[in-house]
Amino acid sequence: MTLSPHATEIRRMFGAVAPTYDLLNRTLSLRVDTRWRRRAVRESLRPGDRRVLDLCCGTGDLALEYARRLGPGGQVVGLDFARPMLRLFQRKRERSARAAVRPSILEADSLSLPFADAQFDIVSVAFGLRNLDGTLEGLREMARVTRPGGRVVVLEFSPPLHPRLAHRLFSLHFRHVLPRIGRLISRHPTAYRYLPQSVEGFPPRERLVEMMSEAGLRVLVARDLTVGIATLFVGERS
Repeated sequence: MTLSPHATEIRRMFGAVAPTYDLLNRTLSLRVDTRWRRRAVRESLRPGDRRVLDLCCGTGDLALEYARRLGPGGQVVGLDFARPMLRLFQRKRERSARAAVRPSILEADSLSLPFADAQFDIVSVAFGLRNLDGTLEGLREMARVTRPGGRVVVLEFSPPLHPRLAHRLFSLHFRHVLPRIGRLISRHPTAYRYLPQSVEGFPPRERLVEMMSEAGLRVLVARDLTVGIATLFVGERS
């Protein structure tokens, strides 16, 4: 796997914070991130869907949610380039008794997917698209491996919609509280400073919708969640 210097650093960073990643996600989001993932699955999954690819899957929360909703005979692949995250996903998969489908786990680069064109009914990414070297390139690669009529799902942090109160609270939490708690628990000096910086540098909602269209997707859903802290996008492959 050949990675750029930026991707190599991101891979190293996520590998370092892997042991405390789930704890911090649940603590810092007050577990609302689990509801966001369930919403993404409900909004995107259709009767007859059988093959799901989840990119930047981390410890596997979204991949496992799809696995729980797919019927017997389905297939879910969780893909990430950070091996320590995938080890935790593997342990979580072994403990998951509710899933009718056992996800496959693959270490690979989301910008160079090891799949032929039009292989999946759904290709998803939760809180990982902003970590790729190119947002449009990532969307195009997701669209490439999605079958015509299939869906590309993006769940990502966004600036809040209600600036007077929510924006102030969100900004305070995101820029000041989260990095301090993240550094204290993970003992990583910069990982949770990177998070708000990466969100601020991510394309705004309107531009991401344009990018999805440029990647060959018809946008079906662009829905803000929890006063716009996160946004769910679902695009259909033309």
